Amino acid sequence: MPQHSAIVGASAAGVSAAITMRSHGYEGRITVIDRDPHPPYERPPLSKLADGTLRPIIPPSQFRELDIELRLGSEVSGVDPIYRTLHLGAEGSLKVDSLLLSTGVAARRLTVPGFDLAHVLVLRDAADAASLADRLSAGGPLVVVGAGFIGLEIAALAREKGLDVTVVEIGSRPLQTLDEGIGLRLLELHQERGVRFVLGRTVQRFEGVNAVEEVVLDDGTRIPAATVVVGVGVEPRTELARAIGVRTDHQGIVVDACGRTDVPWVYAAGDVASQPHPDLVTGRGRIEHWDVALKHGATVGATMAGHPTAFTETPYVWSDQFGRTFQMFGRPHTTDELVMRGEASPDSYLGFWLRDNIVVAVCGFDRPRDVGAARRLIRLPVGTHRDALADGGSELRTLIKTITRGPGPQSNREEGVRTT
Repeated sequence: MPQHSAIVGASAAGVSAAITMRSHGYEGRITVIDRDPHPPYERPPLSKLADGTLRPIIPPSQFRELDIELRLGSEVSGVDPIYRTLHLGAEGSLKVDSLLLSTGVAARRLTVPGFDLAHVLVLRDAADAASLADRLSAGGPLVVVGAGFIGLEIAALAREKGLDVTVVEIGSRPLQTLDEGIGLRLLELHQERGVRFVLGRTVQRFEGVNAVEEVVLDDGTRIPAATVVVGVGVEPRTELARAIGVRTDHQGIVVDACGRTDVPWVYAAGDVASQPHPDLVTGRGRIEHWDVALKHGATVGATMAGHPTAFTETPYVWSDQFGRTFQMFGRPHTTDELVMRGEASPDSYLGFWLRDNIVVAVCGFDRPRDVGAARRLIRLPVGTHRDALADGGSELRTLIKTITRGPGPQSNREEGVRTT
């Protein structure tokens, strides 16, 4: 009887894993299950497009061509780990030989009075995006709670549509986990375009009759709101993993470098995976980026197809705001030193994070070519060229060639395991 692999979560990681399994010669049955009724779609555009447009990850016809079965609008209601059986409620059960959990993360909600009022939104899926598009069309004022990437993108989108926008952030600046210089430049960019910020404050409650009308902060400040979007972080969706008995931690589902859990027939990939990675200071954790999810899913798919592959590729994230793009390769830590190159403004900059004189990450705003070139320096020591990184007068590509000619770091590879 042919093997049957099920993938729970039609996310970037899940779809990428299924495609890679086929390209690596897996001939068994592949079933992708997701509670969302829409064909698998890209998540990043949800906070960047005002009309709720969904972009497919791949053309729906490609699933048929690859003989990948989609069970959309379905949810795993239970699991029998002894017999490796997934229960789908009224749709019956599926017996599987291997299981990939690409269940992703859920938006963290503010459990304060009034959080259940109408027009208090989060943004994680197509239904959320449709609600947001409707509310942006209805007009402001809009209050965004949280100044992470999603919050800033929504604020920029709303301002471009002419809405009155206020961002409430508990920290002293946007993107609190990155360097102060990056956060303050993004703050200035938004303020120059009319976004108001209330920093160092938290939400005490939402008020309104049926629908939200005001946001009340911990200091008593009242902010009028026709719509509120809450973007204060996420929680890994580990319920199914825990029901099977798979090890989890506070970050998500614990996996090795190839995506294998401590239950031999279960794997995990994407945002939900607590994975080891050379760019993580802590040694393991979640890396919640679209590009990473695609590539991590591909490596886990290769492993499931019998070709063990470790995910070591440098993480990449981007964010579109006011017609410009922030890009970052690597995972900087708050203790790393940020070296900005040349003259940096809110509209354009290039930076390098250093740890023990080694480049661990690069970022740029509206500098795609420079960021693409500078990524070659990640994991390399800058040596005597450290000051030249900050010198905007030196030719960047010449400097990169000089540094990359030095010896690179050595890596230890598990025997029989490929790396990305």
